[in-house]
Amino acid sequence: MIRTQIYLTQDQRDELAAVAKITGKKQSELIREAVDRLIDQAGHSRREAVLQEAAGIWKDRTDLPDFKATRAEWDRN
Repeated sequence: MIRTQIYLTQDQRDELAAVAKITGKKQSELIREAVDRLIDQAGHSRREAVLQEAAGIWKDRTDLPDFKATRAEWDRN
């Protein structure tokens, strides 16, 4: 692990200490869990944004084969 220092408000520090006491976890563990959740959430949002941006990018292409016809041929066999 890499040591990192952060600044918290007094209220954040007090609430974090209270949660740590209730859960029996160290404050550093709670912070790591919160960072993991933020990273997961941001990753999901990034994936959604990329998919939305990519949706329909080939819709106006005329140089591609007719995929519906090709698929219909496959389904007949």
